[in-house]
Amino acid sequence: MALVTQPVRVLVVDDDALVRAGLTMMLDGAPGISVVGEAADGDQVPAAADAHAPDVVLMDLRMPRVDGITATRRLRARPHPPEIIVLTTFDTDENILHALRAGASGFLLKDTPPARIAEAVRQVAAGEPILSPGITRRLMDRVAVQAGAYARAKATLATLSPRERDVVVAVGRGHNNAEIAAALDMTLGTVKTHVSHILTKLDLDNRTQIALLAHDAGLT
Repeated sequence: MALVTQPVRVLVVDDDALVRAGLTMMLDGAPGISVVGEAADGDQVPAAADAHAPDVVLMDLRMPRVDGITATRRLRARPHPPEIIVLTTFDTDENILHALRAGASGFLLKDTPPARIAEAVRQVAAGEPILSPGITRRLMDRVAVQAGAYARAKATLATLSPRERDVVVAVGRGHNNAEIAAALDMTLGTVKTHVSHILTKLDLDNRTQIALLAHDAGLT
């Protein structure tokens, strides 16, 4: 994991003022993290991001005017976007999957222990998405794959080299870089290079989207 030397700048987005206050108080007291702003709805996110330049956004999914999925998609489409962690109350909410496809780096339940939320923020800021293989698997398996998704995924993966496809499968199974290096007899640097090339070739935002593509192609 890359070393983050400056405090991680966090923007908290939630339509519940008590939730925002609780997250802000908790995160501001965590080492290496600074809450630089808040937003009460997805429609306020672009202006808040411009004003505060956050490294990480904690994004609620259900908001009255612009939901977290739409706000995530819009934010990820901007130049040099922050990382995004979506927040939800239920791990069975199908909207989480759509948020991951929109470019979120992961998700957390709102009742996640404070120390874990702080660690997740630091982890995402350092370039490691929040992947919970068990919960992610359940979500993916509960959402019907749209017609043609399998064929599109297979066609997309056909543009990769055999070694890159091996890495895609490993990412889809929830392995981290060190585990992939050991399993595929690569150096850690080679794995990182492959992952970077895969993201560039397939025009993806993060490892979560690689995992979803592997799932759609039936590789995991």
